Amino acid sequence: MTQKPVILRAQARQDVYDAIDWYLEQQANTAASGFVDALERAYRHIARQPTTGSPRYAHELGLPGVRFWPLTRYPHLVFYIERDDHIDVWRVLHGQRDIPVWMLEPSDPP
Repeated sequence: MTQKPVILRAQARQDVYDAIDWYLEQQANTAASGFVDALERAYRHIARQPTTGSPRYAHELGLPGVRFWPLTRYPHLVFYIERDDHIDVWRVLHGQRDIPVWMLEPSDPP
């Protein structure tokens, strides 16, 4: 089974940093560590099987090909597009957010 590299856009990296900071501010060091582990498992999964993510928001957002994969035991979703040579991670968002609003914030270059 081939595996594509997972490349995060600047906004996705910032989403991850913000989530980790939030867990650390809550004095939840174990939760912060668990979040990172869950994120790494999600990246490995989408690198191997990118088509298993849900395309639920693709039409609503007008972003053909965008999919998301939920983290295990954490309320975050990894939004990505499969490219020919890599997985393009756009955002890592809390599932309770207004996803269309957050996804359509000014984007950064690929």
